Amino acid sequence: VHGEYLAADLLIAMSATLSLRVVAECKQSRARVCELRLPHGLVDCPVFMPVGTQGTMKGLTALQLDALGCRLCLGNTYHLGMRPGPELIKKANGLHSFMNWPRNLLTDSGGFQMVSLVEFSKVTEEGVHFCSPYDGKQILLTPEKSIEIQNALGSDIIMQLDDVISSTLSGPRVEDAMLRLYILSACKILFLCFASFGCHK
Repeated sequence: VHGEYLAADLLIAMSATLSLRVVAECKQSRARVCELRLPHGLVDCPVFMPVGTQGTMKGLTALQLDALGCRLCLGNTYHLGMRPGPELIKKANGLHSFMNWPRNLLTDSGGFQMVSLVEFSKVTEEGVHFCSPYDGKQILLTPEKSIEIQNALGSDIIMQLDDVISSTLSGPRVEDAMLRLYILSACKILFLCFASFGCHK
């Protein structure tokens, strides 16, 4: 993406494909029923999203999932990035084609593996350093690399890499994660301000 291509331009380009419409809202609880329009069709929300960690659902085919009314499936960036790898999936025309899935896909950032594979990971300011459980290879998953992999997969919803911690943790590790989130939020607000007001500097 070129520097001159502002976020506002990107939002206009995506608006034909991406939209959220509130269908109903509860006055007491503020719970909502929504329609989410994505490149591969409408998704009614709230939604049950089956997890196809490595691009496949265990025990069901893509056609069976579709027949059951599933409109959104989740793939795991960390695992798909490891095996079979984004290059192979890109050659297969993306994850939709690779798994023969005609509906929408959400890919997570790979951040959850900081917790689920804690013995194989180390978090630094650069990103997450993983030791592959498959071959022992050292891998650095940065926020940029996570987005790059998800783009190669052709995901409909891409998640940013966040600093995931166990809910039972306390102390310095929690403080580090909260500081990263605070800095990220401040950067997001700045980015939106620049996009809204057309600032280039």
